[in-house]
Amino acid sequence: MKKSMFKFILGACILLGSSQTFAQKAVSLFNGKNLDGWKIYGTEKWYVDNGELICESGPDKEYGYLGTDKEYKNFELTVVFKQEADGNSGVFFHSSFEGTKVTGWQAEVAPPNMHTGGIYESYGRGWLIKPDADKEKYLKMGEWNTMKVRVQGDNVTTWLNGHEMIQLKDEKIGTANGQIALQIHAGGGIKVRWKSVKLVPLKS
Repeated sequence: MKKSMFKFILGACILLGSSQTFAQKAVSLFNGKNLDGWKIYGTEKWYVDNGELICESGPDKEYGYLGTDKEYKNFELTVVFKQEADGNSGVFFHSSFEGTKVTGWQAEVAPPNMHTGGIYESYGRGWLIKPDADKEKYLKMGEWNTMKVRVQGDNVTTWLNGHEMIQLKDEKIGTANGQIALQIHAGGGIKVRWKSVKLVPLKS
């Protein structure tokens, strides 16, 4: 009896350990070499330089997007970015495209005091939630920043440089699915560098 119980506990511990390892395994969406796995929407510039993914305004100065080939519903996404010049960009999720018209939700990446980490619904309800004003200080303009976006069912949480920025519960998000995309805002003069885009799939 004792021997059987020991085997059961040992097996459970091994299974638990392996499931935790699996749950924490991240998938790199950017390979550091080219744009394989992504599609460009619009005429703005997307290219790889020295292992970094660069988004930059082009002559048309319009909106531009770089979207994943695959769709992702529940996930934890971590991006590392550095804003140069005007860094107005964003990370879209549950997105779909008609040309450069994107339907979905954006975790904002923007210059200081413009709500990085907030959630905006494109071609819908607009701003759903902005970070509290005292959290704007966590953005390091012109330096490398790490933003994490967790989407699981109706719940969205964002962090910037280790600080929680927002928590949102939204049924409409929970029923949606779609691509992940990076944005160049219209207006020109925008340049943002990305050196890591990693995703951990989550269960619903």
